[in-house]
Amino acid sequence: MRISMIGTGYVGLVSGTCFSEFGVEVICVDKDAAKIDRLNQGEIPIFEPGLDALVTSNVAAGRLSFTTDLAAAVARSDAVFIAVGTPSRRGDGHADLTYVYDAAREIAAAMNGYTVVVTKSTVPVGTGRAVERIIRETRPDADFDMVSNPEFLREGSAINDFMRPDRVVIGTESERAQQVMRQLYRVLYLIETPILFTSLETSELTKYAANTFLATKITFINEIADLCEHVGADVHDVARGIGLDGRIGRKFLHPGPGYGGSCFPKDTLALVTTARDTGSPLRIVETVVDINARRKRAMADKIIAACEGSVAGKTIAILGLTFKPNTDDMRDSPSLDIVPALLEAGATVRAFDPEGMDEARALLPDITYCDDAYEAMTGADALVVLTEWNAFRALNLARVKEALNAPVMIDLRNVYTPADMAAAGFRYTSVGRPTPSAA
Repeated sequence: MRISMIGTGYVGLVSGTCFSEFGVEVICVDKDAAKIDRLNQGEIPIFEPGLDALVTSNVAAGRLSFTTDLAAAVARSDAVFIAVGTPSRRGDGHADLTYVYDAAREIAAAMNGYTVVVTKSTVPVGTGRAVERIIRETRPDADFDMVSNPEFLREGSAINDFMRPDRVVIGTESERAQQVMRQLYRVLYLIETPILFTSLETSELTKYAANTFLATKITFINEIADLCEHVGADVHDVARGIGLDGRIGRKFLHPGPGYGGSCFPKDTLALVTTARDTGSPLRIVETVVDINARRKRAMADKIIAACEGSVAGKTIAILGLTFKPNTDDMRDSPSLDIVPALLEAGATVRAFDPEGMDEARALLPDITYCDDAYEAMTGADALVVLTEWNAFRALNLARVKEALNAPVMIDLRNVYTPADMAAAGFRYTSVGRPTPSAA
């Protein structure tokens, strides 16, 4: 079986590569000739652990290739996946479907024989029907079926998420298309992965509902963390106490500076907008969006408070700029709110991130980028752990204390424990836990 993956962004590149690992012949297509040239030279444009090796091995095996020629790729394919970007549309929060609809028109013109057209991009309810109409209007004689197959990939662990998913959701009413999709996911059938067949609309909404629920769970534990700070409770014990309840579960109950990344911010906003437009507003999700935006800004205030109420004229060392570890993704990262607020308050910021600094330089040009964590903290008046990279979990605290002008650490990911930091002589601030003096 041969497929085309239209779009070589995060979703398209990871999904296409993983399908090729399943034994499918995959042609990845992108309009960006420079990106395709890099991929053909073995350069991976994103950081995702294990992806470079998987691309190399499948290219060598002849199962994975890259091209700018969409028409030729589609004409040779049994299934065509649309995996282009759907960013938030400026001004109204809707997902911008321009790239999806443009791809649909090009696919329609190039199809040769029966083809399954699959939306892999995260798209609002009704998009699959709209794509189907576009294809039929563009090519009335086309023999095709429409499918929704949303992705549930976590940046930093995307390959395992694709190879060992909790479930696969496939939206289509066509038995013929179902058979094609079953064949594509045959490897997962063999390991008894749940495969859920639904309507197009149900599949599209399932993706948004899943991401929105997780964003809500993060926001809930962040608010509980704030309450813990006021009443002297420990949010980690609370999270464990509720997470052991099978109805709740332990995942996504770790407090921090707010969610970011390529999915949760835009998907919550898109679902809120869709719900309002249909006359069925989602008040809980509206509140989640508002709380998360406020939380990022509040984290800057937390840092300032830990620096005796002012960072004017002070140097702040920031460890971690990406929205989470094991990715170079800066999209909607808390750092994009926190760092500018510190600069506006008069601070000088020195930063280090293991993978995200190339992306960060364009977004945060007014800070100093360092070669490692210890260089960032040398001569700083406070140290902030903003992203929980493994490299920051076992810092030499004696060396940290020696490098800093003052032994002040603000740990927004709760990487360290208050007791250990007190014993090491630090003035330590974390999220949702009693201070050492209160312990």
